[in-house]
Amino acid sequence: MGDTGFTHVALTVTDISRSVEFYREFGGFEVVHERHDDETGSAVVWLSDLTRPFVIVLIQNGEDVHRLAGSNHLGVSVGRRADVDDAADRARAHGVLALGPTDSGHPVGYWAIIRDPDGHQLEISHGQDVALAVVQRRLMAP
Repeated sequence: MGDTGFTHVALTVTDISRSVEFYREFGGFEVVHERHDDETGSAVVWLSDLTRPFVIVLIQNGEDVHRLAGSNHLGVSVGRRADVDDAADRARAHGVLALGPTDSGHPVGYWAIIRDPDGHQLEISHGQDVALAVVQRRLMAP
């Protein structure tokens, strides 16, 4: 039986090892699959936070990198507001903090935007009510 639902987001990267380290440090992700595709020449890594069947697919293959920039970003929720501050402090020290931390109130919460080695944006947040919104919608579904 195969997966159903939203399973992944794929990003092209220039240095897969550097990107893996970034997502480990700032998102708590782990490598759950990696391979080299001889047909395309691509190095591919699947990263997961191990909380649900969803991965970020990193692809290093010589393509131009089209960054998640502007308002485009991946979002990761953390358990404490202090975790956002910690990630922002580390990102600031590495020169990759893009925005925040900012408290936008309910339902957006407290967040910061951090740029990965290719300029893709990762939001670290606390206090967003994504799960609640999904559960409420499921309860209303026919």
